[in-house]
Amino acid sequence: MRLDWLTWSNPVAVWWSFLVLVSAANIALLLGLRSRFRGARSERRVRAFAIEPLLLLSTAYVFGCAFRSVLPRADVQRICLFDTWLSSVLVGRSVATVAEICFAVQWAIVLRELAKAANSDTARNVANAIVPVIVVAEACSWYAVITTNYLGNVLENSLWTAAFLLIALALLRLLTKFRGLVQFAILAATAGVVGYVAFMATVDVPMYLARWHAETAAGQEFFGLLGGLHDVATHWVVTHDIDRWKNEIAWMSLYFSVAVWTSLILAGFGLVKHHLPRYCANAGISHRAGRRPASLPVGH
Repeated sequence: MRLDWLTWSNPVAVWWSFLVLVSAANIALLLGLRSRFRGARSERRVRAFAIEPLLLLSTAYVFGCAFRSVLPRADVQRICLFDTWLSSVLVGRSVATVAEICFAVQWAIVLRELAKAANSDTARNVANAIVPVIVVAEACSWYAVITTNYLGNVLENSLWTAAFLLIALALLRLLTKFRGLVQFAILAATAGVVGYVAFMATVDVPMYLARWHAETAAGQEFFGLLGGLHDVATHWVVTHDIDRWKNEIAWMSLYFSVAVWTSLILAGFGLVKHHLPRYCANAGISHRAGRRPASLPVGH
């Protein structure tokens, strides 16, 4: 395996070094979070082998993204940095599919918990819709990588954008249902989701749409199912040319950093979710309404 391209004069090498460092830091953060969960279980006297779903899902996402950071590839173009079967689109896309569905399930769990605490039907309905939408998005992604038709990527990323528009709607609905730190956290999450939607709508989706228009204008032929499956398993092109990677750097860098941090934050929700009732906006009202009025003595 040639490593002579790993020099500071090569922008691709600098970018790859960034991805590896960020992934190492993400794994360290995950281990720290796992330690916090173990400490919390001890304090609450929860059985030692209890599994926190949000942490388990985040673990799959963090390690899936770390794998894809160490061995980055662009699926439809079939390009990668290292000449190994682990760089094949079949392996990488399979890892990505599992990781991304885990990420979607995290969002669904957190929204469902918030909906339960706030008694919000909107948030509950959005929580139920997220995973099915992302499963369809993953199917569109597989269509793109098998056929090399960028239309699949257009549909995939449009569905991710739609899913997070729904999440933004649910968070805005929940904003008035809480107070204090939880309300601030929901506001911050809403801002982050809106930023993601803006990026997808102005950068990511238009990029794939332009590629689709270009390939259709050129009359490009696409793979069928069997030919495409064989190609994703056996064909990869090793390149360290910045011109081949420059359009992938922005979204990959954000994906393997900010998206992973989001997954870790969602996992951390498992440590504090039992505090939600005290931050509900109607908690004080409900508490006062539940009191019986004091009776006045009327005699003996």
